[in-house]
This record gives sequence, structure tokens and C-alpha cells, in this order.
Amino acid sequence: MLSLASGYGNFAVPKVALAAADEALRQAREHGQPLSVSPAAGLPELREALAQRYRQRGATSVTAEQVLVTAGAKTGLFAVLSEILRPNDDVLLPTPNWFGFYDLVRRASGTLRPLPLSAADNYAFTPEMLRAALTPATRLLILSNPGNPTGRVYSQNEWAALLAVAAEFPNLWVLSDEIYEGISFGPEPVPTLLAQPGPHERHVVVSGFSKSLALAGWGVGCLVAPPELARAVAARLFSTGVAVPVTAQQAALAATQHANAIGAALCAQLQPTRQLLLAGLAALPGASAVVAPEGTYYVFADFTRFLAPGLPLPEASAQLVRRLAAAGVEVVDGATCGAPGFLRLSYAVAEEDLRRALAIIEATVRA
Repeated sequence: MLSLASGYGNFAVPKVALAAADEALRQAREHGQPLSVSPAAGLPELREALAQRYRQRGATSVTAEQVLVTAGAKTGLFAVLSEILRPNDDVLLPTPNWFGFYDLVRRASGTLRPLPLSAADNYAFTPEMLRAALTPATRLLILSNPGNPTGRVYSQNEWAALLAVAAEFPNLWVLSDEIYEGISFGPEPVPTLLAQPGPHERHVVVSGFSKSLALAGWGVGCLVAPPELARAVAARLFSTGVAVPVTAQQAALAATQHANAIGAALCAQLQPTRQLLLAGLAALPGASAVVAPEGTYYVFADFTRFLAPGLPLPEASAQLVRRLAAAGVEVVDGATCGAPGFLRLSYAVAEEDLRRALAIIEATVRA
């Protein structure tokens, strides 16, 4: 089975991260002592390095006190959602979006309300759309930047326009999932929410190391929140789990210190398969112009023209995904992200595997 469905790339672990983890283990081995145990909120030096990186990206007021190191991004997301949300709180999620938000919001007692965006205008999200969707009962707006599965990057100006509307709702929290921020092919770096004014101090960023810094499998995430919320989340993490192992945090610290170089290397590695996938999709029957996604290592491709007629869209979408799987290619059904008939295809795979997968996809849809 060839998989274009995985959320993890085929990236080698950065040498600087491996060396840092090896050094932590060497110290324990040579001195015959147990590994040190990190504070629940993370190693102070990693928290400071992350804060410094956000300050370099324009979030000049971020301090280490606001940064928490979590056992993967999901743990951070669930912890912060559990602190912010009250039972049945309204959570606005522009879609298509990462399928994991649905269950995380439900488990944190919230009620998720999708706000469908359109591929026709490249998933534009305007202030007018946001104002029409928000109500006084809306507790949280979640936005992914870059977007998973779409790869859409919202610019500094787009953020500013949306947040001007959000500021009219003083009880509204805004959460930005920025885990793919280093995988970007646009002319400008991906902006962070933290660099935007937050008059009500209700901006939160969740991120991690598995995507943009090639530390898949190391189980390290992070979040940045206003000080009071950060303290509450740290207390929750202390009460409900254990700190991320020091070896993994040392690897994450080294990756953070070399983030720009690692991100640039990953984007260079991805360029050939990115072009291959875009060309392969453009060669399919009835293909219209494919908008190259600016971020992530996915293409969210429109396959609605290949769906079986007469079936409800979600059922027809699932049927197509099953046909592809039976032929030997795994993909993510866009229905799980709020867009049935679209497929999320990863190009963070070996070039030969991608060529074989594209040949199978073309043969399947032509059959």
C-alpha cells in the first residue's frame, strides 16, 4: 500500500537534534545517574528559546512565562481547550480544517460550528464573513495557518482585518494552529497570530516540532498563551500527565535554535515532489488550473468530478477513497475535513512512491 495520507513527512531527524539528545544520554550513562526530570511546563532554556523565536517573528512582548512545552501538539490543544471552554460553548471553525479539531472540541465540552470556505476563491476568509458568523455566545475562533488540509496561508493583512472584527467581541478567544509555519513556499514568512495586537489578551498559539522541524515521533509540542491562562494550563499538565522527557526537549531546543535552516532544508527537499504532484493532478481528466498551496506538504485536490452520481456527497467521497485504497493508494477523505469530494494528498514521500501512486490514481479515476 502506498500512503499519501500520513500527516508526517519522510524527513531525516536533524543532526543537531540527534546530537543534543545523544549528549543528554551520554551524561546519564557516564555518570550512572537517572535522567533529570523537567518541570511540567518544560525546560526553562527551551521555553526561553521558543519565546525568543516568536519575538524574532514580530511577537515582541512574548516571554518564556507564556510558553509551555507539551507532549505533542494534541496534548497542548486539549489542555488549552479544556481551560477555555465551558459546557456547550460555541467554537467557530473555518473549514476545510484538520479533522482532529472535531473530537478535541467535543471532549473539551464545546460545540463546534463549521464555517465553510470555498475553494473557488482559494478559501478567502473575509472580515464580513467572520462578523456574520460570530455571535455573543461564540467563545472561540480556531484558525490554522498554514491551513491543514488546504495549505492556505493567511497574510499579515488578512490577520489584521479578521482580528479587527474579533476585537469587537471582548469574550472571544482566538486560537491559531501554526504547526506547519516552517513549511512555506510563499514570498513572505508565515505570520504568527502573536505578532498581532490582542487588546483583550485572548490570543493563543499552538504548535509543535513534528512537521516544520522534522521531529516526528519525539512527542514535543508547545503553546503560547496569556500569562494567567498559561499558568492554568501548566497546572493542568502537572496534574494530569508527566513532563516531556529531557532528551526530547534537548532535541527540540537544538531544532529551535536552528529552525530557519531546518525549515529551508525541508522545503528544498519537498520541491521536486511538490512539482510532481501538482503536474500529476493537472494531467488528470477534466483538470482545471490547480492552485499551488502556499504552505504545508499537502495538496487538497478537487475530485468531485470523479464521484459516483446519485449518491450523497459524503457517501460518494468515501466510496472513491475506498476505490483508491483497493487499488493500492491511501488518501485522506476531504469529508473528514468538511469538504467531501476533495482529497488530501501528501507529497512528503519518496519520489518513486509518488510516481507510482499518481499512476494508480489516474488509472482508477479513468476506469
